[in-house]
Amino acid sequence: METLMKPAEYAKTLGISRQAVYAKIKKGILTAREVEGKLYIVVDNETVEPAPQGSPAAAQNRPAAPSSPKSKALPEEYRKLLAAKDETIAVLKETVEDLKESNRQISTTLKGEIDLLKSAFSEMRSLYQHRIEQLKAEEPACGEEELIEADVKAQGQAQTLREWIGAKRFFREQRIVNEKEKEKLLKKLKKAYKRGDTRLCKIDGKLKIDAAQGYADLLE
Repeated sequence: METLMKPAEYAKTLGISRQAVYAKIKKGILTAREVEGKLYIVVDNETVEPAPQGSPAAAQNRPAAPSSPKSKALPEEYRKLLAAKDETIAVLKETVEDLKESNRQISTTLKGEIDLLKSAFSEMRSLYQHRIEQLKAEEPACGEEELIEADVKAQGQAQTLREWIGAKRFFREQRIVNEKEKEKLLKKLKKAYKRGDTRLCKIDGKLKIDAAQGYADLLE
């Protein structure tokens, strides 16, 4: 006849540890069933043997007997007790090996992710470096038409050198830290660009400012 036993009760009956019971369930040696959210061992009453006489479970229910140095059962009891302990130790060793393998897999995965990130970072750096060099090559062409017109009006005067900078750097150089002031000045710069102010241009869709020019009229 089949009955359901708690893992702790089953371990106590056989005189083994609960870890050994769970290991047997994992290996399929024992049949387990979940009832109302709790795990039970499915056992046959005829096949379940009581705990060895030397196990802690049996010791709790065995009446105290007078010690006898001539007892012949003592070595056998020790043998059974040691066998149960050896099984528990073996289960613990398997658990440790499983943990080591899991750690090795995690370490391998992390190393692969780190190598992938390094490779991606290297590629991004190469792309940005290439783009920076491209922008440097395009900068002189930013105000080419304006420069040509200025040369014509100046009748051969030397061409003015320009240094195109972004709005953030311009704000730092002008010591503007207030966000509202930044927004107000940025609107003025955009309006000036739309009016054709040659002190401003756009590179890759971003507003650029000639750092060599003065902007007292816009800073008022």
